[in-house]
Amino acid sequence: MLPFHRVAAEDFTAVNQLIIDQLHSDVPLVENIGHYLVEAGGKRLRPLLVLLCSRATGYRGRDHISLAAIIEFIHTATLLHDDVVDVSEMRRGRLTANAKWGNAPSVLVGDFLYSRAFQMMVALKDMDIMAILSDTTNTIAEGEVQQLVNAGNPEVGEDNYLTVIHKKTGALFEAACEAAAVLAGCPGEERASLKFYGRHLGLAFQLVDDALDYRGDPSALGKNVGDDLAEGKPTLPLIHTMANGSAAQAALVREAIEQRSRARLAEIVEAIESCGAIDYTLEQARAAVGKAREYLAFLPEGEHKTALQQLASFAVERSG
Repeated sequence: MLPFHRVAAEDFTAVNQLIIDQLHSDVPLVENIGHYLVEAGGKRLRPLLVLLCSRATGYRGRDHISLAAIIEFIHTATLLHDDVVDVSEMRRGRLTANAKWGNAPSVLVGDFLYSRAFQMMVALKDMDIMAILSDTTNTIAEGEVQQLVNAGNPEVGEDNYLTVIHKKTGALFEAACEAAAVLAGCPGEERASLKFYGRHLGLAFQLVDDALDYRGDPSALGKNVGDDLAEGKPTLPLIHTMANGSAAQAALVREAIEQRSRARLAEIVEAIESCGAIDYTLEQARAAVGKAREYLAFLPEGEHKTALQQLASFAVERSG
């Protein structure tokens, strides 16, 4: 268990139990797939943000447990749908749900998790939180569609890429932090600060993920190096290589994106490294983390603030 998880260990136990309780369904397949996903583990960073932000701002109630579970259900639903769209077979070192049960059950259980999240959201009886999370799920869906449109297109630029990763990843980090601030009754300025902490933290995580796709350890990543290339995703390491590498390197990357092929992965990794694309991507992640940490300045000193700072550092120091 990482240090920032230990701070919220008791709350996390309650969140995990609530998740199991809320997975109950009269349809056994729903529970089977749901439990399979829960047992896969993962860092659970988004619900962790709810727990840490709510406690760091002085919240003493219990609704943050429900909010954390809601955020995790939304995230898990997006993963189910994402794996079907990307035809992914591995996640967190295990078969994806679509590889194990098929596309149709995965999509439908994803829908179940979305709808269960909204049932739980209504029970919180907070229109601000409902507005944040309903807007966020819509934003995530837009990001998924835009990523699909971008696949196989080497003309995608850095601005377009950053917009997509904000929608796909940053938006839910942002929502977790802002909704926790609303739950704690934070004034507008503090609510905005936590929102932007989450936005920049999410951006950093996705930037590092995209860098690790070409430099990471498959056992730590839980997937194969070069998976993004096989899906034709023009991520920042590739975009930077096409813009700053030699004509031959740019042509190599363009062809791989268009063909959605990692057949020449070793050559592409060499091109990416030789023009500093991974280092550039990680520099952008470190800059995002620096901004994220600035937004924590208003919080009182304590273990929850420290955990949020540690989480920001972890975003750029991890290997998987």
